[in-house]
Amino acid sequence: MPKQLYIKTYGCQMNVYDSARMAELLAPLGYAPAATPEGADMVILNTCHIREKAAEKVYSELGRLRVLKEEAKATGRQMLVTVAGCVAQAEGQEMLRRAPVVDVLVGPQAYHRLPEMIARATREAGRQLDTDFPPESKFDHLPAARRPGGPAAFLAIQEGCDKFCSFCVVPYTRGAESSRPVAAVLAEARQLAAAGVVELTLLGQNVNAFHGAGPDGAPWGLGRLLRALAAIPGLVRLRYTTSHPRDVDEDLIAAHRDLPAVMPFLHLPVQSGSDRVLEAMNRRHAAADYDRIVERLRQARPDLALSSDFIVGFPGESDADFQATLDLVERTGFAQAYSFKYSARPGTPASALPRQVPEEVKDARLAALQALLQRQQLAFNRASLGRRMAVLFDRRGKHAGQLLGRSPWMQSVHATLPERLFGRLVEVEITGAHAASLAARPLLVAEEALPPTGVVRESPRPQA
Repeated sequence: MPKQLYIKTYGCQMNVYDSARMAELLAPLGYAPAATPEGADMVILNTCHIREKAAEKVYSELGRLRVLKEEAKATGRQMLVTVAGCVAQAEGQEMLRRAPVVDVLVGPQAYHRLPEMIARATREAGRQLDTDFPPESKFDHLPAARRPGGPAAFLAIQEGCDKFCSFCVVPYTRGAESSRPVAAVLAEARQLAAAGVVELTLLGQNVNAFHGAGPDGAPWGLGRLLRALAAIPGLVRLRYTTSHPRDVDEDLIAAHRDLPAVMPFLHLPVQSGSDRVLEAMNRRHAAADYDRIVERLRQARPDLALSSDFIVGFPGESDADFQATLDLVERTGFAQAYSFKYSARPGTPASALPRQVPEEVKDARLAALQALLQRQQLAFNRASLGRRMAVLFDRRGKHAGQLLGRSPWMQSVHATLPERLFGRLVEVEITGAHAASLAARPLLVAEEALPPTGVVRESPRPQA
């Protein structure tokens, strides 16, 4: 019988990718995926340190796992508990001290060593810790085989961050910026395409800072990489996240203009509309810089939709600073956005700044910002009514016969469709628009005329 592996993933899409790769790493050891931690032989918590009280949430989960581990031991079964990711990196020995239930603790740059660590923990009954930043890339040691879970997949091309925003822990938990070689990225992309992936999302903490070595050793930027990926047969949709405004260059803008495969949606975090706050955040761009980048992108791709991140209540943020953020949102217009109250991360420069904003002020500002962003998102969705578009249906809905998919602009779309169209790009007409989703009706060809690949479109009407 295979051993059961349960992975709980917190946070970003990079963690989703890492969790999938950890499952692949452990498959040769006999571990098969489990839906719940009950009865599992191993539980991995793949953690994220970005959200407020992230570490305490992990400790709370470990308390629940302690009960399950004790129950397993009482029946003569061993249950291993692993904590991976950024909280593991940040907490290190402190987590081993506070949580005896943990058998293995591994940082995000060392999880390729997980099979060896698990073998030692099992063989020696000793707790294992690895939060180093090893000189070798973990990608060089991961298995080549990939099992995509559907027609859309993630592909990590860049990790780490050299920006050192004053509120952020990523440079300390993920390390310095590093990029995978172009050949390795293209090889993995071809393998995914051959396995049926049609939509590929490139991942990185600063994905548009990609500078992977090309075939001749010279670095490639993200724009050039997108051009090479767009030439791979079967890959018809390309996305990337998350970007930094300082790394949007002319070649990347040209890729948005020239490549139909690059979807007209971009997540480009700005964090604040106040130059004073942006300087305190060490963002290294001003609000006017962001405006110019957005203008150039929209000139290149007029139908481009934008998403962003915002932090309200940063230390010292005044009413005028917050109004500058609202002004930036008004003039930019966002299809989606993520907004949060500032919360201090231990060890970051911002945590020691004076003039911390009172919680009730943060609450009021966040409510005002989110109301504006929600109005913009609803307006963007309503503008889709009556529009025809190709939607990739890769999830099943709550209702019988319902499939869920994503529009080119990253909107969630639901439609009643036959199961045979799961995993396909289908041309639809938008019939309903809500704050967070669209409803659609399919424009279908007859079943016998379905193409093996490409977009399922409406049958041509006969001539009168």
